[in-house]
Amino acid sequence: MDTLRNSPGQSLGHASTSAPLNQAAGGSRSALVEELLAWRAQALQAARAAGISPQEVDLLLREHLGWGPLERLLGRPPVGKGDPLAEVEALWRRRLEERIPLQYLLGKVEWAGLSLQVTPAVLIPRPETELLVEQAFLWLQANPLPPGSPFADLGTGSGAIAIALAHRHPQLQLLAVDVSPAALAVAAANVTDHGLQERVHLLEGSWFTPLDPWRGRLRGLVSNPPYIPTRELDHLMPEVRLHEPREALDGGEDGLVHLRVLIEGAPDYLAPNSFWAVEVMQGQAPWVAEQLRAQGCYQQIQVHRDLAGIERVVSACFVG
Repeated sequence: MDTLRNSPGQSLGHASTSAPLNQAAGGSRSALVEELLAWRAQALQAARAAGISPQEVDLLLREHLGWGPLERLLGRPPVGKGDPLAEVEALWRRRLEERIPLQYLLGKVEWAGLSLQVTPAVLIPRPETELLVEQAFLWLQANPLPPGSPFADLGTGSGAIAIALAHRHPQLQLLAVDVSPAALAVAAANVTDHGLQERVHLLEGSWFTPLDPWRGRLRGLVSNPPYIPTRELDHLMPEVRLHEPREALDGGEDGLVHLRVLIEGAPDYLAPNSFWAVEVMQGQAPWVAEQLRAQGCYQQIQVHRDLAGIERVVSACFVG
């Protein structure tokens, strides 16, 4: 996750005018639909002014009210009780004024084809982290492992990476490690939601500490560690700076503190012919690759770019 800046937001009240509408089949749209459409038009404008993706407006309407493009087109009102407009207005006001990420307001995120619970105890999974999972997929396809093979996800947070790997590779036993009990509680809920309690094992502790029973036995290790230099944290976009867990972002003075732990500790825990990969921020990949080469126990050291062209993931095969 690289540093970004956004401008401050603004609040929205009830819409007083209605945007131009087509007539729905069979008659006029209901007053509620008219009001929701007018509110949506204002919310889209406010999102652009605040530097927030306008897509979030439709995401909020769809996820919170079940009111998506088809319902808008047909003029169908949301199903449910209460005042749906008041509900979305309250959430959207917090999004604009407090800059709370929409995923926290909704309590969930769609990522890598998975629906995952998220709270401010965990980082919100980013699209670029899917690249880390994809590289693990590719290695596992080329290097089939026997049933029950242990594969570790260090700093699991919401459990997103471990759950994605478990879904695609039923032969794996995922060891999902995190130092935060609050993060592990979120991960546990996600593991249960996906019915993976038998294959995703949550372990509390710092990095390799809970993995001593698997010393020399891991067939893979992946991690999206904190990698942002401490001095840059105060310049992050407000959604991240104010609301996401600082301990999951802070990579120390140079951003490399936790990456060093992962590089130096892995050889004691990996079995020969095993996979190793980490996510990094822009500019860190060459250093990580050089450290792996210097250790002399890795082959196939590769740097992978994300869709923005940033060197985002470093992977390697541990040969012992």
